[in-house]
Amino acid sequence: GICLTYENQSVMKRQDTKWQAGRDVWWQDVVTNFPTKCDVEWVDAEDPLFLLYTSGSTGKPKGVMHTSGGYMVYTATTFKYAFDYKPTDIYWCTADCGWITGHSYVTYGPLLNGAAVLVFEGTPNYPDAGRCWDIVDKYKVSIFYTAPTLVRSLMRDGNEYVTRYSRKSLRVLGSVGEPINPSAWRWFYNVVGDSKCPISDTWWQTETGGFMMTPLPGAWPQKPGSATFPFFGVQVNTIYL
Repeated sequence: GICLTYENQSVMKRQDTKWQAGRDVWWQDVVTNFPTKCDVEWVDAEDPLFLLYTSGSTGKPKGVMHTSGGYMVYTATTFKYAFDYKPTDIYWCTADCGWITGHSYVTYGPLLNGAAVLVFEGTPNYPDAGRCWDIVDKYKVSIFYTAPTLVRSLMRDGNEYVTRYSRKSLRVLGSVGEPINPSAWRWFYNVVGDSKCPISDTWWQTETGGFMMTPLPGAWPQKPGSATFPFFGVQVNTIYL
C-alpha cells in the first residue's frame, strides 16, 4: 500500500480540496507505482500485533498490547457467532477504527471471516437523522453494530426518520461501548429492527480484545439492557472491593 505522512498526502478528485504544491499528490497518479500483490509476512502467534490505549474513563489511559494468534482467533470467532455471520451478509459497524471496536469488529474480526464490510465517512445524522437507514437500504446492510449514544440520539429525533426507509435487509443489530438502557434497547428492537432483529448487546474491554458477554442471535434469550450470558470459555464473577 501507500504509506502517507503529514508531509505527503493523497488527494482524490472528489471535492474542492485545497491543494498544497510539493505536498499533495493525486491518488490516481501514484497508485500505479505500487504493486498489487502483498506477500504474507509470517509471524509467531505471540508476536505483538498492535498497541492500543484504553479510553481513560476509569483512570489514566493504559497501553494494551495484543498478540497476533490469540487475538485474531478470538475476534474471528466472536464475530462469527455473536452476529450469526453468513457469507451473504453486508456488515456495518459505526465505530472509529482508532478504538478497540474498530480494530476488532471493523477490521480484524470481519475480514478474517471474509465479510463484506461497509465503511462510512461522515456523521450519521447528516443531512438528517435518516442517514443511517438510507445507507442500510442503499447497500442492503444486514448486520448493524453501533453505540447506545447514537441509538438514543436517533430515538430523540423521532420514528419518522426510521420508518420512511424499509430496512428490510436488516437481520441482526448490535450494541457496544456502554450499557444500553432498556428504553433505548426497546426502541432499537421495535422501531429499527421492526421487532424481528435480535440485538447482540456486547460487553467487553480494550484489555480483552473481544466480546466477553453477549447473547447469540436466535440461540440465547434477550433482556433489554442486559448483555445476558458470557461467551464461550468465559467465566464471569462479581468481585466486591
